[in-house]
This record gives sequence, structure tokens and C-alpha cells, in this order.
Amino acid sequence: MNKVVVTLSLVCACLTAQARNSTTAFSDETSQGTAASADRALNPVVQWNRTLLAIVRTPGAQSPTLHPTRSFAMMHAAIYDAVSSIDRTHRPYLIRIPRVSRRASEAAAADAAAHDVLVALYPAFQTTLDAQLEQLLSQVAEGVHKDQGITVGGLAAEAILEARLSDGSGTQAPPFVFASVPGDFQSTPPNFPKPQFTEWARVAPFALESASQFRPEPPPDLTSDTYADVFNEVKSLGIGKSSTATADQALTGSFWNGAVQNYWNEIAQTAALATALSIPESARLFALLNLAFADDVIAFYDAKYTYNLWRPVTAIRAGDTDNNPDTAADPNWLPEVGKTTPDPSYPGAHAVISASAALVLRTFFRQDQFNFKVTSEVMPGVERSFASFSAAEQEATLSRIFAGVHFRSDLTAGRQLGQDVAAFLLVHFLQPVDR
Repeated sequence: MNKVVVTLSLVCACLTAQARNSTTAFSDETSQGTAASADRALNPVVQWNRTLLAIVRTPGAQSPTLHPTRSFAMMHAAIYDAVSSIDRTHRPYLIRIPRVSRRASEAAAADAAAHDVLVALYPAFQTTLDAQLEQLLSQVAEGVHKDQGITVGGLAAEAILEARLSDGSGTQAPPFVFASVPGDFQSTPPNFPKPQFTEWARVAPFALESASQFRPEPPPDLTSDTYADVFNEVKSLGIGKSSTATADQALTGSFWNGAVQNYWNEIAQTAALATALSIPESARLFALLNLAFADDVIAFYDAKYTYNLWRPVTAIRAGDTDNNPDTAADPNWLPEVGKTTPDPSYPGAHAVISASAALVLRTFFRQDQFNFKVTSEVMPGVERSFASFSAAEQEATLSRIFAGVHFRSDLTAGRQLGQDVAAFLLVHFLQPVDR
């Protein structure tokens, strides 16, 4: 296994010059800018990110066999390459369109790139997407520079769509066969869903050399003291209406029980608007973030279906079959959030994605401290406040214990995997041209 661990200090050292080219550090005062001023300064990168979030949140819009992180990575890679072809301060992800005037419209390039990718991926939304493109382009001054931007955006979109045409995402997954050995993943009560994304590790990564590049070591043995500890922790704290979890822990488990990459895209929107990032800066930030997420998902599905570890609800109900004297069975146990995500437990997806997100944001902005609020994906109107990216990362990660769907060991391995993926991306992709 080719396991390369890049420390956070190395990432920060490698990217000092890069960060200077990206943005200036922000202050708490900057982060408290009014929503009205932020909306007036809204750039197209944030707008199209919001649009794609709205699409994937629309029931039935996202194919159940295509992970949405692929769409975000494709759209933001196209936006980045289009804008980068004009700005030219950083290396392209996939393509640098030649002979582009530096006066070409970056906004028009971003709009055209995003629109063309989304129409190709979500043709049912073409009317809405066409209307949004027309509205956004109406804000760009007419002339040759606008036309050049539109052309550049179209070429960048065409390049990423062609590159991902045969990436393995369309592979039909064969029927999944559950094993019956203690410790093996089983369909989970109370709804017993079919496993999801069993073949997603075969999708070509966007940045990683392979899906298994940073595959974690195996989970704790069922007979170990470590396994008994993590088993009993989630058994106590993650059960529905737990008598040991605090009210805030139970709320945390439910608050984060959604598509965690969506939360982090909205956190990035908040940071981008609060710091008034330029279009090139925003394009690079969201490309880094979503390329990391796409490879996170490919990597953690590789690990999940390699180790095939059962979920806590299965483990706790069958606690008398694991040959560990310190794990007692509870045949009626159900998690706080009711249902469990239909894939193996190890490593934890929330931990992987949150670790990647926090590292990208800390590195891009060159600091961790930032005051922001997060709205729940699944609890409308409920917000939680944070003073740093790391604080949100920690809460999102630990929430899976309080939700009753992960062991702590899943989260420890997931956090390392997420850091490894993001560190590799930050060091090797979207670098300044003079580095």
C-alpha cells in the first residue's frame, strides 16, 4: 500500500507563497459583515455553488448511483480552469485555454463553465439553468471581453465533461452479497436498505493516484479492548433517547445527520463572502474543496468495502457473537437518528470530509479562527455557532457517535484519511505558476 502522510506543518510551509497569492487572512471583524453587503458582492462562483446545492437537494434530481461530489468537483474544476485561463496566476487543473486576453470577463467565463457542466449533468434543469445564465450574463458589460469569457467557459466545461466521460461512474454495480460472519456489514434495522455505492471506489480519482493511496489500517479486532471501548461508548451515547448523552450531544447527532459536504460548501460560501474573495480566489477555493470531497468519497468507499465492518446497530444487537466478554448484546437497540447510512462503518464519512474541508479552509485562509454559523441540512431553521473551522470539524465528526451510527475508531481513521487526501491535493494541484 502506497501510504504517504503529509503533515499539516509541511502543507502550510509548502503553501506560504500560494496563500499570499490567494487571499489575505481575515479577522473576526471581517467575518461579521452584513448579509446585505455580502449579497451585493456575490460573485458567480458562490452563486453557482448555491445553484448546485439546490439541485442536489431537489428530491429525485440526483441519480442514486452517482455521488453528488462528482458533480461539484466537475463544475468547480471547469470554473477554475476557465477563470485561471484569464487570471494565469495558478496552474490549471486540466486545461489552460491558449491565447486568452487578460481582459476577458472572468465572471462570464465562470458563468458559462458552470452552466454548461450543469446542463450536461442535469438536463432536466436546463430551462432554469439557461434563465440563470442569462440573468447573470446580463450583469456583464457587452463586448468582445464578455464574448471571450463565454467562449473560455464553454471550452473548460467541454474539457472536464470529456475527461470524466469514461471515469467509471456509470459502471453498473453487481448485486451485493452480505456475509454472515460476526463483524461483517449487514443491512441495518429498522428499514434494512440495500448497500449504496458498492463500486464507487472504481471511479477514477480527480487528484489521487489511486482510490487506495491512503487506505487506513484495519479497524480494531472484535476481541480487543479498543473495540470493547468504542462499542460501549456508542451503545451508551448513541441509543435513541439515551440517558447518558446530554441534550446538546443528542441535538448534535441529529443536527449533522445530512450530506456533510453540503454543510461545508455553505461554510465556504460564508467565508468567501465575508472576506470578499475575488472571482479567481473563489474559483480556486471551491475547486480545492470539492476536488478533495470527490476523492474523499472514492477513497473512503475503497476502505469501507475493503474492511466491510458492521455498523453499531448490528454489532450491538449481536454483541454476544463477537467473542468479546466486554460487549453485551441489546437486541432492541436503535440509534438516536433512527436509520443508519447503508454502507459499512469503517471509516466514517463525516470524519473524512470534515477533516479535508477544515484543512483546505485553514490552509487557504492561513488561519483557523473564524466566527460563523451553520444551518442544519435536516433540521430546518436550526443553527449552531462556531469560532473556528477546527471546532466545526470536531463537532461534525463526533456527532456520528451521538447519532449512533459510528464507532470512535471509524472517526479516528476517517480524520486521518481526510487529512491525507486534502494534504496531497493542496501540495500537488492548483499551485501558483511561479512555484
